[in-house]
Amino acid sequence: MKKFLALMMCLILALSFVACANTGNGEGSDTDSQTQNENNNDFDASVKSEGVMTYAEYEAAAIDTEVVIEAFVQAHQSWWDNKVTVYAQDPDGAYFIYEMECSEEDAARLTAGTKIKVTGTKGEWAGEIEIMDATFEFVESDKWIAEATDVTSLLSNETELIKHQNKLVSFKDLEVVSVEYKNGEPGDDIYVTVAQGDTEYSFCVEIYLTGAETEVYKTVGTLVPGAKIDVEGFLYWYEGVNTHITGVTVKFDPTVKSEGVMTYAEYMAAEKDAEVVIEAYVQAHQSWWDNKITVYAQDPDGAYFLYEMECSEEDAAKLTAGTKIKVTGYKGEWAGEIEIMDATFEFVESDKWIARAFDATELLANEAELVKHQNELVCFKDLEIAKIEYKNGEPGDDIYVTVKQGEATYSFCVEIYLTGADTDVYKTVGELQVGDKVDIEGFLYWYEGVNTHITAVTKK
Repeated sequence: MKKFLALMMCLILALSFVACANTGNGEGSDTDSQTQNENNNDFDASVKSEGVMTYAEYEAAAIDTEVVIEAFVQAHQSWWDNKVTVYAQDPDGAYFIYEMECSEEDAARLTAGTKIKVTGTKGEWAGEIEIMDATFEFVESDKWIAEATDVTSLLSNETELIKHQNKLVSFKDLEVVSVEYKNGEPGDDIYVTVAQGDTEYSFCVEIYLTGAETEVYKTVGTLVPGAKIDVEGFLYWYEGVNTHITGVTVKFDPTVKSEGVMTYAEYMAAEKDAEVVIEAYVQAHQSWWDNKITVYAQDPDGAYFLYEMECSEEDAAKLTAGTKIKVTGYKGEWAGEIEIMDATFEFVESDKWIARAFDATELLANEAELVKHQNELVCFKDLEIAKIEYKNGEPGDDIYVTVKQGEATYSFCVEIYLTGADTDVYKTVGELQVGDKVDIEGFLYWYEGVNTHITAVTKK
């Protein structure tokens, strides 16, 4: 019996050793292999083969000279015509390998983390440093995948930012300014203009890197101006930063509305005198008086003029630019101006959203198109001053501004309850002379035609 038990114990131990020996080996998945490599403390991703440049040596090499580098594939664009464009990186820096010679079979093996040795010519195009006319060979190695470097604080510092060119990077809390497809519709690159503070930057969803079927392509296609996003991508350069986006996290979407609230299209379709319920973001307001306030509000789809809305003085002080409110009232019209009357409101907890002025210069002579932007914050470029007059003949009330575009004239206004006599815009307009050329920004109010309420003027 003792011999039998001893034999059983030996068999159990032997089976245990076999099981341990098979863990993570054999024909396992890439994930299993990569996990093992990530836990391999003996692996040094910075090690190079003999005769291969360090990143510092590559960086110091002159344009049009031969370079030999080793790095780890991070991603690649679509293979075609025996060529593939690769984003590669090592712990010291990154490389953009443009149209590298490659068979379709080898392209399928260029998975993230794969190490390759590349021989080619160092080139430069519009500020982008790249390797051209390249050939490569696979290098036996553990896989290595870079973590995104957070360069948010460097976005406004081009001298420092460019030192991270071609790396996988991330930017936090950017504002979407515009999204447009290269050829006007889905199926090609997406050009994404983002802002950090008042400065704008051009990013890109590269169709050959992240195709139309990818989540990032679909997500970016739905972004609206004012959305707040975190971005991850490769720090490509084209006459300045032009990140090739690989990931987007939407942190704030200004189009989101509460249940039971009208869309802008539903509001516009409502009959005159019908009750309306809207949500929008305060852009500015006129002076509070007698528990009433007139507000200019907007969302990414359109704008609203809230006439003499019921409001306490305490709440009026909280109606700062960007604040979201829910408004219930009645749709009205006066001399062509669509407005909400007899309104009440409540504050809606939300991030702030402030509209950027829409350039309506080309629409000024086209009333049918211009009126579609009624109440929005707009701008007009290169207008000529034709007449300046005060409502009561002297400073202290509205200023009527007649502007000229070509041979046509239009009536604009400095509304004293919006931009008082102590504001820069009131003073600037008061000093303008007939014939001056100006750019004007303001809310596209309507009074028997365009009657923009001016909020800013730049004398040309």
